[in-house]
Amino acid sequence: MKIALVIDCWAPQVNGVVRTYASTVAELRRMGHAVRVIAPDQFRTMRCPTDSEYRLALGARAGVARALDEFQPDAIHVATEATLGLAARNLCVRRRWPFTTSYTTMLPEYAYARLRLPLRWSYAVMRWFHRPAHAVMVATATLQRELEARRFGNLKRWTRGVDTGLFRPYPKDFLDAPRPILLYAGRVAIEKNIRAFLDLKAPGTKYVVGSGPQAAQLQQAYPQVRFVGRQHGEQLARYYAAADVFVFPSRTDTFGLVMLEALACGVPVAALPVPGPLDVIGASGAGALDEDLATAVERALHLDVAVCRAHAQTFSWEAVARMFVQNLAPLSHQP
Repeated sequence: MKIALVIDCWAPQVNGVVRTYASTVAELRRMGHAVRVIAPDQFRTMRCPTDSEYRLALGARAGVARALDEFQPDAIHVATEATLGLAARNLCVRRRWPFTTSYTTMLPEYAYARLRLPLRWSYAVMRWFHRPAHAVMVATATLQRELEARRFGNLKRWTRGVDTGLFRPYPKDFLDAPRPILLYAGRVAIEKNIRAFLDLKAPGTKYVVGSGPQAAQLQQAYPQVRFVGRQHGEQLARYYAAADVFVFPSRTDTFGLVMLEALACGVPVAALPVPGPLDVIGASGAGALDEDLATAVERALHLDVAVCRAHAQTFSWEAVARMFVQNLAPLSHQP
């Protein structure tokens, strides 16, 4: 099958959405599918006003139409809701092409955190964007229920995976710091609720792995915390594996791929009982969920690391790719 993927964030950006789609595309190609990724690196771009690490494609309408006409895909998937996604969505609606979308980012909550934009306004825009889609792919049952309550339709499940060959246990002595070592990895941005982690009254050492618009501000405000910047590949895995607990303070992630990566490295997760952790951790015994994050950390310190690794091994990218293909809408499809 020839699959067109239209996405507004791509390498060299590092985040859960990029890692999810890059891993899915690699698996789809391994399975024999032809995938054309239409991403900002193929366009002139401008910085996103609210986050300079994101680039918005210019000339998206003409560029997306040209790319799709050249590729002649069998199915079109619109991954994101920015300029490229909007251009692809509107083109499909005009040409009466079936397409799928995914709800990977809680943009209304992000917009509220950064701009105080009322949730009802931004959710109305999100409903408008996704309404024509043949299917809206969501990562978890909890997110599906929340979106159904907000009057979204055509929701289908599409989970996430982890590379358990790369993300595996490594020696703990990679980090030489007073223990327990509590680690956060991911975007350093206001919507990730990182201060809830940094403000924890807990013994040991805190590490932050990642970059983002809040990095400089938080590094100055919390000099006792070790900020090590963005890490990749085996180096990232070694940071995970050297920790005693992975702390995931976000209330707005739709899944939280970093939790799977930490678990695969044999590190228990401490998180809030919100969408994402509720589905990834649940009653698996691989993590501790509590509205008091300090309580979650204390409980996580006593969990069996073998259970963490075993739980992560139940998530495979092959299964993720097959589910993705099953959700697609071939262009010959007639509703």
